[in-house]
Amino acid sequence: MRKLFWLILIAALASAAWFAWAVLIPVEPSGQTFVMLHPGYSTRRIASELKSSGIIRSERAFILWHYLHRGRSLKAGEYRFDESRNLIDVHNRLARGDVYFRTVVVPEGFTMFDIARAIETAGLGPAEDFLKVAHSDTVLIADLAPGAPSLEGYLFPDTYEFSRMQTMQDIAAAMVKQFRQVAHQIGLIHVASAAAGSTPVSSETAQIGADLERTVIMASIVEKETAVAEERPLVASVYYNRLQKQIALDADPSIIYAELLAGTYTGALHHDDMRFNSRYNTYRFPGLPPGPIANPGKSALEAAMRPAQSDYYYFVADAAGHHRFARTIEEHNTNVAAYRRAMRGKQGSGPQTPDLGRQP
Repeated sequence: MRKLFWLILIAALASAAWFAWAVLIPVEPSGQTFVMLHPGYSTRRIASELKSSGIIRSERAFILWHYLHRGRSLKAGEYRFDESRNLIDVHNRLARGDVYFRTVVVPEGFTMFDIARAIETAGLGPAEDFLKVAHSDTVLIADLAPGAPSLEGYLFPDTYEFSRMQTMQDIAAAMVKQFRQVAHQIGLIHVASAAAGSTPVSSETAQIGADLERTVIMASIVEKETAVAEERPLVASVYYNRLQKQIALDADPSIIYAELLAGTYTGALHHDDMRFNSRYNTYRFPGLPPGPIANPGKSALEAAMRPAQSDYYYFVADAAGHHRFARTIEEHNTNVAAYRRAMRGKQGSGPQTPDLGRQP
């Protein structure tokens, strides 16, 4: 009897020592390790994933520890492990839902193609998958821009944190949501919109949508033409003045976007590109393009909403990051000559510069 007692005691002490070793001794991961825990995973499956990734020492110890703490549920998500932690620390992280988020920076003026590449670079999935969503999920903006060919213009520039558990639809929806918030803030959306796809669009909503869509298209052009915030209302005034006079906008960024859509853009514009056959080419087709050519930020949206009052019809870069504006073609030609003198020897026959030189 005494022998049996000692055998049981030794076994209990050995089990306790093993459990303490498995639970308390930290594990050093082999470099930066990511573990994906999908919704619906059982505790056993979670333990298996952690063990196979070298994060814990024992599946059984993890399951037992979780059994002893059944009041704490484990959260799905992607987890990053890059330093030694014991099983208790790992379990606590999963219980807190301390998931790993990937940062996606969307600067003002990024196109959906740029955003797609940023998403892919962040490890959230192929760029092509995001572009498919950007082209197909226009229901997200159906109340704002019923005829929009894509989500271009409504994927608001910002810094986002996404998890790999989120779909491309989730990512696009978050960017559109941010657009709506800023649009409400600046008064671009000034009435409550019906939920997209839930009810027929009223004539009033359709008119509001048309006005909003034109503003976003104009803001996207302004965004691509200048990064100088104080110049944007003036740039917007030039384009509105040209629209009023039914003069072609002659916006170089519109040609670039037309070629991006066609997959033919080579990274530089030349005179031949101005004949590119696309409704987005504002040299060839008068009026606004059929959709935004980039995703404008708050400043560009405000400039398109409230342009400066001016009688300018032309502008050209001044080789110092700003622009010179002109009322007449003669003034404009003088500004262009000054620009070319400043840039002579630096560009050669490279990309064209913004040169709104068509006579009204």
